[in-house]
Amino acid sequence: MPQNVKEIFGGALAAKVRALAPSMTRSMQRVAETVAGDPAGCAALTVTRLAERTGTSEATVVRTARALGYAGYRDLRLALAGLAAQQQSGRAPAITTDIAVDDPIADVVAKLAHDERQTLADTAAGLDTVQLGAAVAALAGARRTDVYGVGASGLVAQDLVQKLLRIGLMAHAHSDPHLAVTNAVQLRAGDVAVAITHSGSTRDVIEPLRVAFERGATTVAITGRPGGAVAQYADQVLTTSTARESELRPAAMSSRTGQLLVVDCLFVGVAQRTYDTAAPALAASYEALAHRHR
Repeated sequence: MPQNVKEIFGGALAAKVRALAPSMTRSMQRVAETVAGDPAGCAALTVTRLAERTGTSEATVVRTARALGYAGYRDLRLALAGLAAQQQSGRAPAITTDIAVDDPIADVVAKLAHDERQTLADTAAGLDTVQLGAAVAALAGARRTDVYGVGASGLVAQDLVQKLLRIGLMAHAHSDPHLAVTNAVQLRAGDVAVAITHSGSTRDVIEPLRVAFERGATTVAITGRPGGAVAQYADQVLTTSTARESELRPAAMSSRTGQLLVVDCLFVGVAQRTYDTAAPALAASYEALAHRHR
């Protein structure tokens, strides 16, 4: 995957490290976290020196560079140098303090707003637009779409289904695992199944996706863990970022922001592809709702 400075500017490298860390060995995690935390310092290091700094081997450094999407350490080092130059251009420092129990409400608003912006930026930067385009094409031509999600991800599943229904597409959201599997059995080629799970390991979401995959439906996973179990049954994997977790804001809550961005990207892409039918359907739904409230 070709990389350049623009692709990692704005936190994309840090977002990629956070997304891939669970699938890396501990030694690779040390290398990845070190380069993301100190791009300027690491850009000045040879592969040998970086291995020494992280207490790993040269082979581990090279494997980490490749895991992050670079052909080798040389390409990663060049990208780090570019990112370091951007960071030295005078950007405002980020808010890094977690929400505390005794924070004034104004501070809570500021911290949440910062985290939401960062989550959206990280998700956008790390989203694979090739896989996104393939998912859009499948949804636009689907006979039927089933969407699986539980808990907070179940709310996102309902959001996607509502949007698809508004433009005249057949879609269903399933949060009950038994009903989800029962419906997945009915899917076939030409249908689409979408699984939404931040952890990538939610059994109640993976199981219906597996069934849909085996029935020949096109399968899509929206997840914060692209190396998670859900990916083995997904034709397209759309990776989300998440805001920093805290005691008052666990992953189940913070992950929703990135998921909703991906859902909006899918919806707009599908609406573009089906504009001749989507536009009248949207207009009709707005008119019907407006009439209801008159």
